[in-house]
Amino acid sequence: MSKMLYQDVYQFGQKLIRRRPLEPREESESRMARCLNTLDLVALGVGSTLGAGVYILAGEVAKDKAGPAIVICFLVAALSSVLSGLCYAEFGARVPCSGSAYLYSYVTVGQLCAFITGWNLILSYVIGTASVARAWSSAFDSLTGNHISQVLRGAFSLHVPYSLAKYPDFFALGLVLLLTGVLALGARESALVNKVFTGLNLSVLSFMVISGFVKGDLHNWQLTEQDYKLNTSGSNDTSGLGPLGSGGFVPFGFDGIFQGAATCFYAFVGFDAIATTGEEARNPQRSIPLGIVISLLICFLAYAGVSAALTLMVPYYQIHSDSPLPHAFLHVGWAPARYVVAVGTLCALTSSLLGAMFPMPRVIYSMADDGLLFRGLAQIHARTRTPIMATLASGTLAGVMALLFELSDLVDLMSIGTLLAYSLVSFSVLVLRYQPDQNLSEIEKTEKETEMKPVVEESPLESVPEAGTSKILKSLCDPLHTIPTLKSGQIIYGSASLLVLLLTTLSLILAQWPSHVFSGDPVYTTAAVLLLLLTTGLIVIIWRQPQSPTPLHFKVPALPLLPLMSIFVNVYLMMQMTSGTWAQFAVWMVIGFVIYFGYGIRHSLEKKNQQPPASNSQTFDKNIPGAESP
Repeated sequence: MSKMLYQDVYQFGQKLIRRRPLEPREESESRMARCLNTLDLVALGVGSTLGAGVYILAGEVAKDKAGPAIVICFLVAALSSVLSGLCYAEFGARVPCSGSAYLYSYVTVGQLCAFITGWNLILSYVIGTASVARAWSSAFDSLTGNHISQVLRGAFSLHVPYSLAKYPDFFALGLVLLLTGVLALGARESALVNKVFTGLNLSVLSFMVISGFVKGDLHNWQLTEQDYKLNTSGSNDTSGLGPLGSGGFVPFGFDGIFQGAATCFYAFVGFDAIATTGEEARNPQRSIPLGIVISLLICFLAYAGVSAALTLMVPYYQIHSDSPLPHAFLHVGWAPARYVVAVGTLCALTSSLLGAMFPMPRVIYSMADDGLLFRGLAQIHARTRTPIMATLASGTLAGVMALLFELSDLVDLMSIGTLLAYSLVSFSVLVLRYQPDQNLSEIEKTEKETEMKPVVEESPLESVPEAGTSKILKSLCDPLHTIPTLKSGQIIYGSASLLVLLLTTLSLILAQWPSHVFSGDPVYTTAAVLLLLLTTGLIVIIWRQPQSPTPLHFKVPALPLLPLMSIFVNVYLMMQMTSGTWAQFAVWMVIGFVIYFGYGIRHSLEKKNQQPPASNSQTFDKNIPGAESP
């Protein structure tokens, strides 16, 4: 009886970790139109990343957290985002299919983790779409003197505090449905609309940067307490003046820079939309890495340029938090420039909305195509070659949320989903680079043992003799092989999983009890030091294992450090979330698990072709145009 129970539990566990092979399925290949070039992908990345935040965030961070050093904040945040961006770039070159982080997790970690990743991506995109639609509606409403909101509040007031918005935003609903129609027309048409609005947004931002350097005063980067007193004494209303800090370029010290960088990090969220275009890019192996890197660079230059211009035009403690740029132009005597800012804001919100909506149906389509969501959502329109049912379903869901909910409280929940996806992509890159290149099915195992063993002495499938502790340690730190083996691949899986657990624990301690750690508290300091020592040891073990020599169009440099740094930064930021946000996250995950265990686990296409638990990866490299077998 116990043996049967063990077998049932084992088989159930195998279902949760079964992996999708990297090679595309014959029935799903080329169903979507390959029509996007590198410029389209760059515009998509910039449009989805460079949203309204550039018009609001810069003022908020500069006034209260960093002063003129906000430029450094954006540099630190950009470098943190590049860590995740490079991991996405390698996978985008390696796996040119729809699905982004969901697919990357499926081929590396297994089905359950893949579903969790995809489910959280859907959450992020839906909340992102609805919140940007609400912001667009609010920005347009302010231009009309708030007449739209007054009419809606008077006619359709919703009396459900803490749950629903004060009034249903029919304008936001109509905007989401309109752009859903644009997305349904085809990827080429969506990319054209996005390029137009992104181009207008960049033009407006360029005007602001040039204006700031023309009208700015370098003295505003060298302010002293005397300047603060002069402003205070010369003004009857001092309520708008913030704290001075210590003055100078870095008035709030390094603490202010790092606090500002944590806020600015979210300004770079959105570039992962590029990774969902794998089946629609003409040359995904080249375009996806280039698109991600170039879009992050453009966004950093825009954020840093606008921040520099703003703090040059206005003393940082006089910046208006809610509308910093219009008030900055008023401050320097260029009042008409406010209308240029308004146009730029609407263009930025439009491209950001398209950028949030574009990847959403592609992740849903990919999950439905694998059988983890309802199969009807995988339908491709015969003429437009877009995932039509997934587009309509996701657009309707986001539109209803924009209509009824106040989404400012859900932004942190969106961030958890995004950061979790970033972490899993970094983990996947780390693991896959150290796996054997062969597709190690049961049949090929036998063939390799009989055919390749005489030729290649260091076969990935040779058995390892029984060894003592010293030999085990030697195999960990000084492996005999120069190419990945089944054993080295399993060592990587174990070491990387343990490393993520240690980094999560360390992040929790540093995020929740930093004062205890740095004040020398014996318990917390000892725990942090011990975790660092164990982490260092595992990093050395991973570093000593052989990497795959398979040529790729793009490879993440500095393995294993760069992906591990990315995981640590992302997990640390997740640990900053409140308990209420984690409770909302738990509710969303419960809904997802009901769908997965009620439908997905039984309808998965991998059910009939269960993958072995170890390293069935990288055969797709041989199918990628331009990638050669080693």
